Amino acid sequence: MEQTHDEMLKSSLNRIEQIAISDPRLKERSSWDCVLLSRQPGRPGTSTYINLICDEFMELHGDRYYGDDPAMIGGIGMIGGRAVTFIGNRKGTNLRENIQYNYGMSNPEGYRKALRLAKQAEKFGRPVVFLIDTPGAYPGLGAEERGIGEAIARNLKELSVLKTPVLSFIIGEGGSGGALGIGVGDKLYMLENAVYSVITPEGFASILLRDPSRAQEAAEAMKMTARDLKRFNVIHDIIPEAPGGAHTDPAFTAKLLKETIIRDFDILCAKKPATLVRYRIKKIRGMGEYEGEKSWWGPLLQMFGIADRQGQ
Repeated sequence: MEQTHDEMLKSSLNRIEQIAISDPRLKERSSWDCVLLSRQPGRPGTSTYINLICDEFMELHGDRYYGDDPAMIGGIGMIGGRAVTFIGNRKGTNLRENIQYNYGMSNPEGYRKALRLAKQAEKFGRPVVFLIDTPGAYPGLGAEERGIGEAIARNLKELSVLKTPVLSFIIGEGGSGGALGIGVGDKLYMLENAVYSVITPEGFASILLRDPSRAQEAAEAMKMTARDLKRFNVIHDIIPEAPGGAHTDPAFTAKLLKETIIRDFDILCAKKPATLVRYRIKKIRGMGEYEGEKSWWGPLLQMFGIADRQGQ
């Protein structure tokens, strides 16, 4: 018998509660467990981490073309006397905020605001921190009319050659082009229970498997967890979370994020801009690794009944 939406939601919430009371270090979580934890309603977002990391923070608004996108927050923060530009996706903590922030899905003006603030940081010699937490860029008609594809593509191009240190952290969901639009940097980190993929498991199951109920199976095949992407050299490293998830102790994860930011900027800020750009491009070109049937590609092909000839 097919589950209703409410029954599926209740089942997911019960699963989250089971995860939260167990020690993740005693048993490795599944990919679907990480998906659920990355969507946990109480999970700390960009605004929470900025407030915990920064001694002071001044938010800046607008893209100077169209307007201000509340789903993308950006501004200047102080960390131990160093000015840092923080930019990130902003989700809500309740229904009213979710509607206000469009569930973390930015319009073109959000990505143009992000680029404006990044270029401003480059001009004044400030390093940049991106905090990624979005299911994807907003796919609405207005976003398409105002050039969402062009806005993301321009960010990819400009951030690749930005002449100031850039760190990117996936703190929740890293979905599709919405994540890529602010995901280019010298180093890319993921929180322990974050996910990063070209599409949601539900979208993958609906489009490719023709069965939305196979989302859990899709999540495993997509290799979207931090441990998978670390193995494929897509990310630099994994930031641990408190047992049960980041929502159980936001200060613990914020402390580790702050330590990572200070450590990396102490090194990166000492490098010449041309050196930063050269190594950033080299890193981007070297991302990913193919391992034949042992990689994500083999199981994915098997799901469609196709032999992985290159891996045989």
